[in-house]
Amino acid sequence: MRRGTLRVSGGELETAWWGPGPAEAPTLVLLHEGLGCVDLWRDVPERLADSIGWGVFAYSRFGYGRSDTTALPRPVTYMHNEALEVLPDVLAAAGIGRCVLVGHSDGGSIAAIYAGSHPRSSWPGASRPSAHRPRGADGRDAPGHDGETRVVGLVTIAAHFFVEDLNIASIERIKAEYEAGGLRDRLARYHRNVNTAFWGWNGAWLNPDFRAFDITGFLPRIDVPILALQGADDPYGTDEQLHIFEANVRAPITVALIPGAKHSPHLEAKEATLAAITRFITELPT
Repeated sequence: MRRGTLRVSGGELETAWWGPGPAEAPTLVLLHEGLGCVDLWRDVPERLADSIGWGVFAYSRFGYGRSDTTALPRPVTYMHNEALEVLPDVLAAAGIGRCVLVGHSDGGSIAAIYAGSHPRSSWPGASRPSAHRPRGADGRDAPGHDGETRVVGLVTIAAHFFVEDLNIASIERIKAEYEAGGLRDRLARYHRNVNTAFWGWNGAWLNPDFRAFDITGFLPRIDVPILALQGADDPYGTDEQLHIFEANVRAPITVALIPGAKHSPHLEAKEATLAAITRFITELPT
């Protein structure tokens, strides 16, 4: 792991790289869950880099891990804001060219919004300057690609496309667990501002206005191959999330429920999940 930081509009973000950099190979961009950060991916990035041969890049969003904090309360549009405002800056500042977005939970929703907002046809040869044009420190195009960030695939793990009663009930339960202290102590090992990390996420989801969260309108515009994964026993969403995803996209999609997994199949059923991701990446069109 190569730890670092990245300065974008809004402050400084914690980052990490595994495997080759973007000048040498394509990149898997990891987008963490609502209580995640760089370190909570555990050994998944290293294993993906080893099995696929691509670089792997992860960052902690504002308010998470060792990244700069953010103001509370988070708006109920925080996932849209991340996908449409922050993520483009991150990809450009990191010099990432050809890539696959791999998002877990909130990160999967963010990845889907981004992919549905920036179809590939709007990048190469576009008449207007691209907001996703990676630059080096000298202001020139970053090396190793043609100056454009190109998402060529999308992997979602337990992503949310709309709100379910089961989802809200689980978030209410985890609020009680955090207030009791045990969860707070565990999360404090990973987040510099643990209350910001937790309440920013929990408070937004439990805001009555969040019931209107629905990103299915972005899905038809995704024009890259998709792998959609979910644990068979996910307490934060039913398999209806996958059905809605599959019904609304026009791009090629592979959908799989992972047996023996809950909300984090990449940790709870690691071998099966990493094998599915590796197979998907290696079979992408060149």
